[in-house]
Amino acid sequence: MECPINPAELQKLKVFINLCQMTPQLLNLPQLDFLKAFIVSLGGKVPEGQPDLGNMGGAQKPTPPPSTEKKQKEEAQPEVVESDPESDLELDNEGCVEPDTEPDQPMGDASKEPSEEEYDQANDLRSQAAMAYSEQNYDGAIKLFTDAIQLNPKSALYYAKRGQTYLKLQKPNACIRDCNRALEINPDSATAYKFRGRANRLLGLWEESAKDLRQACKLDFDEEADEWLKEVTPNAKKIAQHKQKQERRRQEREFRERQERVRKAQEANRKAAEDASTGGAPGGMPGGGPGGMPFGGDNADFLNAFSDPEVSAAMSDILTNPANISKYQNNPKIMSLLLKLGTGAGAGVGGFPRFGGGAGGFPGFGGGAGGFPGFGGPDADAGAGAGAGAGAGTGTGAGAGAASGGSGARVDDLD
Repeated sequence: MECPINPAELQKLKVFINLCQMTPQLLNLPQLDFLKAFIVSLGGKVPEGQPDLGNMGGAQKPTPPPSTEKKQKEEAQPEVVESDPESDLELDNEGCVEPDTEPDQPMGDASKEPSEEEYDQANDLRSQAAMAYSEQNYDGAIKLFTDAIQLNPKSALYYAKRGQTYLKLQKPNACIRDCNRALEINPDSATAYKFRGRANRLLGLWEESAKDLRQACKLDFDEEADEWLKEVTPNAKKIAQHKQKQERRRQEREFRERQERVRKAQEANRKAAEDASTGGAPGGMPGGGPGGMPFGGDNADFLNAFSDPEVSAAMSDILTNPANISKYQNNPKIMSLLLKLGTGAGAGVGGFPRFGGGAGGFPGFGGGAGGFPGFGGPDADAGAGAGAGAGAGTGTGAGAGAASGGSGARVDDLD
């Protein structure tokens, strides 16, 4: 019985079947559901998963031995950076105190609007508190300031002065709470910045202290605040320089890590190129062994081309239906890749046929039988003739020599 498929289409079918053998996951593409169903109906099984279009040759990465895996995991661990002695801080913490746990004092009702009588009473209490402060009766002063705050909770000065009194009792946290409230009421309270800066100094918060004291002097220069600022500046500078050095070392570490990642990637690419040039395993992408996909030229360049999403999508489209090659005739990137693939194909059994017009080859280059017209230029007839003369081969490259004249002319034209 004579085969109902003409030789050209039959050769395309052979190419497609070889591709499916190398990458059976192709059968999971929606366009090939009919073929997958046919194979399953005959008792066959299609591997699950989507095809890896970046590795169309089906070459499998060798599984490294356990010792190699362990080494790779160790190499992947972040570099442990030893402490730099020059970065160790040596601060003068003389005069610092332990944080206090003073219970919160009443802050007053922020929504209250005091009457004139309450204003007057609050001022009297503030004067009494100032007198108690001068007599070093700090507990009494705090109670009087608290009473004044209850009468007039909108006075930032009352909170700041009560905070100052807490400083005398070595209670910096209580002072900071009062100064924070004062600054909520009046963000430009130099007094609140001054005493909060001093409280931060007692807690060893040098940078915060310097910032507050600088702001206090900026709003209303005060000799005592300026002296306190000079006291905390050396430690604040050391901390700032330490942070800068840490940031610089972090950036240097990240730079080294990036360099190491690039080196490893380059090494992996180099090994892949070496494997490709030495032929790889039977059935792999390079080499031309039975069932393989022999490529001419630079195999590494061809493999790298598949990392381009546009190239991967186009090749998937063409391999799904070779007639789709006509979509890309005006795309130099795709056509150049197809040309490299065709000109490097040869006599490997089951390999891709040359693009050059031999009967059963991919259509469009040189006017081969069964091809798409219009790609071959003036000498398309010559390519067609040569291809027809050699088309009786088995698809193993027998027609390549006869079609070489046509395909060679095409290379020159495209270049």
